[in-house]
Amino acid sequence: MEKKAIIIKAIEYMKDHLDEEITTEELSKYVGYSPYHFVRIFKEVTGVSPRHYLSALRIEAGKKILADSSSSILKASLSVGYRSMGTFSSLFKQYVGLPPKQYQNSIQDLYGFLNAYDFQETDRAFQPPLPSVVCHLEPPEKFNGIIFVGLFPRPIPDERPVAGTALKPGETTCAFYHVPDGTYYALAAAIAWSLNPKDYFLLNRALRGKAERPVAVKQGSQSVVRIKLREPLPYDPPILINLPRLLFEKVKGANKKKNDSDFFDKVKENNT
Repeated sequence: MEKKAIIIKAIEYMKDHLDEEITTEELSKYVGYSPYHFVRIFKEVTGVSPRHYLSALRIEAGKKILADSSSSILKASLSVGYRSMGTFSSLFKQYVGLPPKQYQNSIQDLYGFLNAYDFQETDRAFQPPLPSVVCHLEPPEKFNGIIFVGLFPRPIPDERPVAGTALKPGETTCAFYHVPDGTYYALAAAIAWSLNPKDYFLLNRALRGKAERPVAVKQGSQSVVRIKLREPLPYDPPILINLPRLLFEKVKGANKKKNDSDFFDKVKENNT
């Protein structure tokens, strides 16, 4: 408990000083630890380094500012501690998945897309193609919304997952097939239906969860994980990736494949 209290204290300090230069030495001194022990404990509790966590907090704050359509990128950049708008924009795109302006301009459209999303039937192959990862979700009984699930390279959802999907209300199982070899973190976030578009993009209050252990995927492997969704904890890393956008891109890609397939089927018919 003491370790978590120390890390929460450091995180609160970060949040209160986002517009300032903050060093690991400064943070470790603030909580009364040596830099070495502070970094070790911080990674043990949060899964990432203090520097990574601080960057994530800054981008999360930038997302919140830019959710207001009247806010400028320069204002967001300066408010969260980046003196270079180029650095801010580059990190924002890396963590969120699209540039700041595109994120800001797409909120209303993606909000409408998510509310109107037509869930497809989940593929429940009796003998799934390998390698595969099957995820069983445990949301709160009365949760009503969309659950996003993905396999991420790191224990923080700040980049595009190697595989991901969205589950409709009442659905609690999904499977990923032909997953590339590697070690991944199975992470989930739940977005409740809302009349406020910002609730789909600013996820500090969203339910979340992760598999107890990383998933090692190799040729022919079949893994099964369980993820219990819970309220956010004070030391949870921010959820930065734009989940509605990921789903939109997945649907767009699937439709393109279908159209391409229909086109080539038609060509074959005309040639016979």
